[in-house]
Amino acid sequence: MRAKSSATDTSPIAVKTSPAPGHPAPPAGLPVSPARVSVGAERPGASRRGLVLAALGVVAFSLTFPATAWGLEGFGPWSLVTVRCVLAALLAGGCLLAGRVPVPQRRHWPGLAVVAAGVVVGFPLLTTLALGTSSTAHAAVVVGLLPLTTALFSALRVGARPSRAFWTAAVAGAAVVIAFTVQQSGGALGTADGYLFGALLICAAGYTEGGRLARMMPGWQVIGWALVLCLPLAVVGAAVALAHEPVHASAQGVAGLVWVAAGSQFLGLVVWYRGMAAIGIPRASQLQLAQPLLTLVWAVLLLGEPLTVAAPLAAVAVLVCIAVTQRR
Repeated sequence: MRAKSSATDTSPIAVKTSPAPGHPAPPAGLPVSPARVSVGAERPGASRRGLVLAALGVVAFSLTFPATAWGLEGFGPWSLVTVRCVLAALLAGGCLLAGRVPVPQRRHWPGLAVVAAGVVVGFPLLTTLALGTSSTAHAAVVVGLLPLTTALFSALRVGARPSRAFWTAAVAGAAVVIAFTVQQSGGALGTADGYLFGALLICAAGYTEGGRLARMMPGWQVIGWALVLCLPLAVVGAAVALAHEPVHASAQGVAGLVWVAAGSQFLGLVVWYRGMAAIGIPRASQLQLAQPLLTLVWAVLLLGEPLTVAAPLAAVAVLVCIAVTQRR
């Protein structure tokens, strides 16, 4: 990649476009990036591609909890979180070096720090600790609330103003997912719930900030630099954790570690942030309403957890809510 890239190019774009649905106008003084122009009316296919990319991210994320459960069979919670961060950061750093990607501008680093704290460290750590005492179905509660929380953070952070119908469908979909997952887990509250709700808030902040940055630099660079930013801390943490937690490297444990590092922590976030940049943070976040149900399917196939007859009914209700939010 040449020294002058989409992440650092400040040359003006001589095309006047209106924001796509779900996109706030860029703050005054910021350049309009080529990625933003591609979302305009001249390229209607960009919205469809954005939906596909965001959906692929949701599929990748839906495997995170089952893969984490596998990883915990061979590693302690702190070892699993720190080692996955190290592996994902090395993968991201290699891609950045191979592409000769320049260091982001100084004004982007505070946002990258938020992404790192929320998506790279906070959410994986808190959900892994929760899964130490909670089932996969119960942990899916946090995913059911995440789309609504992300939309709220988006409204506060980047000035998005979705319609009343959008919010009604979003709240209804979140309510369906919450009711379904709580019913599946028996509705018990415990220490794991504190971890899950903390993960919910910090991840929503990381998603929102990452979606904002992905409109000014490629999405894979957003998560790539956030991972690299965490690498020194992750290396130290991994060394300490591996020295104090026993390791029983089974096939499923290693497979779970590899997936959460490469699939969930890097590749999934790459397509997710690209999707959010194309279709807007609130609209993309509503696709995650389907994530808990996908997670339950993977839990049945990979972990052998039972699935009740309520699952298809909840799936239909969630898909209706997603359709409404996409139209709005």
